[in-house]
Amino acid sequence: MSIEILLTYSLLSFFYVLSPGPAVFLAIANGMNTNLKVVMISSFANILGLFILSSISILGLGALLLSSALLFTIVKVIGALYLIYLGIKQIAISRNFHMNATKKRATPKPLNAYFLESFLLAVTNPKPILFFVAFFPQFLNVEHSIFGQFLILTSIFMTLSFFILMGYGCVAGSFKRVFNKPKFMQWFHRITGGLFIVMGGSLLKLKNS
Repeated sequence: MSIEILLTYSLLSFFYVLSPGPAVFLAIANGMNTNLKVVMISSFANILGLFILSSISILGLGALLLSSALLFTIVKVIGALYLIYLGIKQIAISRNFHMNATKKRATPKPLNAYFLESFLLAVTNPKPILFFVAFFPQFLNVEHSIFGQFLILTSIFMTLSFFILMGYGCVAGSFKRVFNKPKFMQWFHRITGGLFIVMGGSLLKLKNS
């Protein structure tokens, strides 16, 4: 695998991860409401979910999922419902700010709850499978070990995902010192919740073509 191929793949992966999506908005929400440790744990959970999805894709299960309308629909609906659930949770948090103006952030959760939330968000989203199935074969050299190339490509994608999500979370965390006021946080959770619900609705329209 040449340097040119790795650079091209890294560039495509960078812009794919950088584009706003459920994981990005969750990182921003965690950055605004919690601390760097939570953002780190959430980001790690996300890349663990991505590793599972990339493994599914390379093993051929991704192609099976995309070729089966029923399986794809099941995964899609589960992912959409989970996004809508997260959106409703964010809106519920905004109501807490409205009912209690002295409460400046969401009720703290155990770290494993943040881990599970981010992990489920990753593994129930079929969009990364579309990415892996569409792009992985273009960068694989069949004359060399597929497993070794898979590890390299997946490691690059996971590394970019981790640091980009951390970046979003850290930037959001720095802004909360300025905007961490009950009224602002109330609207922040309303907007974030609305975005999750919209993304859940858009996921239902996703085709497996």
